[in-house]
Amino acid sequence: MKVGFFQFAPRFKDKEANLIQIERVLETTEFDLLVLPELSITGYAFGSRDELLPFAESIPGPTTERLISRLGERILILGLAMVEDDNLYNVAVALTQQKIHIYEKVHLFRKEKEIFTPGRTGFSVFDYCGFKIGLMICFDWIYPEAARSLALHGADIIAHPSNLVLPYCQDAMVTRSLENRVFIITANRIGVEREYRFTGKSQITGPEGEVLIRVGEEEVVKVIEIDPGRSREKRITPENDLFQDRRPELYFSDLQLPENRRLR
Repeated sequence: MKVGFFQFAPRFKDKEANLIQIERVLETTEFDLLVLPELSITGYAFGSRDELLPFAESIPGPTTERLISRLGERILILGLAMVEDDNLYNVAVALTQQKIHIYEKVHLFRKEKEIFTPGRTGFSVFDYCGFKIGLMICFDWIYPEAARSLALHGADIIAHPSNLVLPYCQDAMVTRSLENRVFIITANRIGVEREYRFTGKSQITGPEGEVLIRVGEEEVVKVIEIDPGRSREKRITPENDLFQDRRPELYFSDLQLPENRRLR
């Protein structure tokens, strides 16, 4: 399978310019699955809910319909601002000719908490060409439960649209890939928007914790060939299967947390 990412700097509040740029990539790039950054249609650094609301849209909507018409049999995963029942959600959508798959961001970062409603969808996977794809967004990376949940649901590939500003994620995703034996495509953005400077360094990591490709801080499209079936081998030694050897009944059995941090 040919998988990749498009790392670029979306223009703030200029949906049409961003869509034109994405369409050019779709026309000139050969891929099966391509991942774009978080909020790649609108830009990121909105200061309030009211500032973002005019740029949010329903799904399906004009952006998803426009991009699907250019995909053919391919799949495109990107970040959008979705409005539904007067709530705003930071979402990743996987677009195909047959169906739109939506993930609503669970772990909101900094001012996102003032703008977006926390996601309701949880971490699930969908089928594509005989393999299972999972979605997470940016700050979800710091919670190992996110990638682990997707892997336990059978994800062969995790698509990870991002707007990263902290310096830790790229190295941490090596561990996320290794501890779950999955491919992870982290599509970050570049540039500066208001108080945020984005780190770039989009990458694809493999089931053995290998960095298959990592770029710098330039605008770039990268596509590589992978065998997603490698994610289905969970053995790290002949005697050790990462999932069969789990002991979940013991992990939290005697954990005592303060009231405000109790597991729910």
